[in-house]
Amino acid sequence: MNVYDSVLELIGNTPLVRLNKIVKPGMATIYAKLENLNPGGSVKDRMAWNMVRHAEQAGLLKPGATLVESTSGNTGLGLAMTAAVRGYRAIFTMPDKMSQEKIDMLKAYGADVIVTRTDLPHDHPDSYVEVAKRVARETPGGFYTDQYYNM
Repeated sequence: MNVYDSVLELIGNTPLVRLNKIVKPGMATIYAKLENLNPGGSVKDRMAWNMVRHAEQAGLLKPGATLVESTSGNTGLGLAMTAAVRGYRAIFTMPDKMSQEKIDMLKAYGADVIVTRTDLPHDHPDSYVEVAKRVARETPGGFYTDQYYNM
Protein backbone atom coordinates (compact mmCIF):
# COMPACT_ATOMS: atom_id res chain seq x y z
CA MET A 1 0.00 0.00 0.00
CA ASN A 2 1.25 3.50 -0.86
CA VAL A 3 0.90 6.26 1.71
CA TYR A 4 1.07 9.89 0.60
CA ASP A 5 1.68 13.06 2.59
CA SER A 6 -0.68 15.15 0.47
CA VAL A 7 -3.62 14.64 -1.84
CA LEU A 8 -1.68 16.75 -4.35
CA GLU A 9 0.77 13.86 -4.75
CA LEU A 10 -2.07 11.84 -6.26
CA ILE A 11 -2.66 14.26 -9.12
CA GLY A 12 -1.62 12.98 -12.50
CA ASN A 13 -0.57 9.45 -11.70
CA THR A 14 -3.72 8.03 -13.23
CA PRO A 15 -3.73 4.57 -14.81
CA LEU A 16 -3.99 3.52 -18.43
CA VAL A 17 -6.43 0.84 -19.55
CA ARG A 18 -5.93 -1.06 -22.80
CA LEU A 19 -9.05 -0.93 -24.97
CA ASN A 20 -9.09 -4.37 -26.56
CA LYS A 21 -12.24 -4.15 -28.65
CA ILE A 22 -11.85 -0.80 -30.43
CA VAL A 23 -9.88 -2.06 -33.44
CA LYS A 24 -9.25 -5.46 -34.93
CA PRO A 25 -6.48 -7.49 -33.23
CA GLY A 26 -3.02 -6.58 -34.52
CA MET A 27 -4.09 -3.22 -36.02
CA ALA A 28 -3.11 -0.98 -33.11
CA THR A 29 -2.91 -0.80 -29.38
CA ILE A 30 -5.26 1.80 -27.90
CA TYR A 31 -5.24 3.01 -24.32
CA ALA A 32 -7.58 5.19 -22.28
CA LYS A 33 -6.12 7.45 -19.59
CA LEU A 34 -8.42 7.44 -16.57
CA GLU A 35 -8.20 11.11 -15.61
CA ASN A 36 -11.43 10.75 -13.63
CA LEU A 37 -9.28 9.04 -10.97
CA ASN A 38 -7.54 12.31 -10.08
CA PRO A 39 -8.56 13.40 -6.56
CA GLY A 40 -10.99 16.05 -7.86
CA GLY A 41 -12.38 13.70 -10.48
CA SER A 42 -11.06 15.34 -13.64
CA VAL A 43 -8.04 16.27 -15.72
CA LYS A 44 -8.47 19.84 -14.47
CA ASP A 45 -6.70 18.88 -11.22
CA ARG A 46 -3.47 18.75 -13.22
CA MET A 47 -3.96 22.24 -14.60
CA ALA A 48 -4.95 23.72 -11.23
CA TRP A 49 -1.97 22.29 -9.36
CA ASN A 50 0.36 23.30 -12.20
CA MET A 51 -0.89 26.92 -12.22
CA VAL A 52 -0.42 27.23 -8.46
CA ARG A 53 2.97 25.51 -8.43
CA HIS A 54 4.30 27.75 -11.20
CA ALA A 55 2.94 30.90 -9.53
CA GLU A 56 4.64 29.86 -6.29
CA GLN A 57 7.93 29.20 -8.07
CA ALA A 58 7.73 32.58 -9.82
CA GLY A 59 7.13 34.32 -6.47
CA LEU A 60 3.64 35.45 -7.49
CA LEU A 61 1.93 33.68 -4.57
CA LYS A 62 2.84 34.58 -1.03
CA PRO A 63 1.69 32.88 2.19
CA GLY A 64 -1.89 33.87 2.94
CA ALA A 65 -2.66 34.77 -0.69
CA THR A 66 -6.13 34.41 -2.18
CA LEU A 67 -6.67 32.47 -5.39
CA VAL A 68 -9.44 33.95 -7.53
CA GLU A 69 -10.91 32.27 -10.60
CA SER A 70 -13.99 32.26 -12.80
CA THR A 71 -15.15 28.67 -13.17
CA SER A 72 -18.01 26.46 -14.16
CA GLY A 73 -16.81 23.65 -11.94
CA ASN A 74 -13.87 21.32 -12.49
CA THR A 75 -11.03 23.86 -12.63
CA GLY A 76 -12.48 25.52 -9.57
CA LEU A 77 -12.63 22.22 -7.76
CA GLY A 78 -8.97 21.52 -8.54
CA LEU A 79 -7.99 25.02 -7.42
CA ALA A 80 -10.12 24.80 -4.25
CA MET A 81 -8.47 21.51 -3.31
CA THR A 82 -5.00 22.93 -4.05
CA ALA A 83 -5.73 26.12 -2.10
CA ALA A 84 -6.93 24.13 0.91
CA VAL A 85 -3.78 21.99 0.94
CA ARG A 86 -1.36 24.89 0.31
CA GLY A 87 -3.00 27.25 2.82
CA TYR A 88 -4.51 29.80 0.43
CA ARG A 89 -7.95 31.34 0.54
CA ALA A 90 -10.03 30.73 -2.60
CA ILE A 91 -12.79 32.82 -4.17
CA PHE A 92 -14.64 31.64 -7.26
CA THR A 93 -17.15 33.31 -9.51
CA MET A 94 -19.68 31.11 -11.30
CA PRO A 95 -22.56 31.75 -13.66
CA ASP A 96 -25.99 31.17 -12.14
CA LYS A 97 -26.70 28.22 -14.44
CA MET A 98 -24.30 25.99 -12.48
CA SER A 99 -25.72 23.38 -10.14
CA GLN A 100 -25.93 23.86 -6.40
CA GLU A 101 -23.88 20.67 -6.06
CA LYS A 102 -20.92 22.29 -7.83
CA ILE A 103 -21.18 25.33 -5.60
CA ASP A 104 -21.40 23.13 -2.51
CA MET A 105 -18.32 21.14 -3.57
CA LEU A 106 -16.26 24.33 -3.81
CA LYS A 107 -17.54 25.49 -0.43
CA ALA A 108 -16.68 22.10 1.09
CA TYR A 109 -13.01 22.95 0.43
CA GLY A 110 -13.49 26.27 2.21
CA ALA A 111 -13.89 28.43 -0.89
CA ASP A 112 -16.14 31.44 -1.19
CA VAL A 113 -18.41 31.47 -4.24
CA ILE A 114 -19.91 34.50 -5.98
CA VAL A 115 -22.75 33.63 -8.36
CA THR A 116 -23.24 35.96 -11.32
CA ARG A 117 -25.74 36.27 -14.13
CA THR A 118 -25.37 33.86 -17.05
CA ASP A 119 -27.02 36.09 -19.63
CA LEU A 120 -24.17 38.60 -19.83
CA PRO A 121 -21.51 38.83 -22.53
CA HIS A 122 -18.09 37.47 -21.60
CA ASP A 123 -16.61 40.99 -21.36
CA HIS A 124 -19.49 42.61 -19.45
CA PRO A 125 -18.31 44.09 -16.12
CA ASP A 126 -20.74 41.84 -14.22
CA SER A 127 -19.92 38.60 -16.06
CA TYR A 128 -18.33 35.87 -13.99
CA VAL A 129 -14.97 36.39 -15.73
CA GLU A 130 -14.87 40.15 -15.20
CA VAL A 131 -16.12 39.89 -11.60
CA ALA A 132 -13.28 37.44 -10.85
CA LYS A 133 -10.72 39.85 -12.30
CA ARG A 134 -12.15 42.69 -10.21
CA VAL A 135 -12.22 40.61 -7.02
CA ALA A 136 -8.57 39.63 -7.55
CA ARG A 137 -7.57 43.29 -8.04
CA GLU A 138 -9.53 44.46 -4.99
CA THR A 139 -8.50 41.64 -2.62
CA PRO A 140 -5.22 42.15 -0.75
CA GLY A 141 -2.97 39.28 -1.84
CA GLY A 142 -5.45 38.37 -4.58
CA PHE A 143 -4.11 36.30 -7.45
CA TYR A 144 -6.22 35.72 -10.57
CA THR A 145 -5.19 32.29 -11.84
CA ASP A 146 -6.69 33.07 -15.27
CA GLN A 147 -7.39 29.53 -16.48
CA TYR A 148 -8.41 30.71 -19.95
CA TYR A 149 -5.14 32.47 -20.74
CA ASN A 150 -2.62 31.10 -18.24
CA MET A 151 -0.01 29.39 -20.37
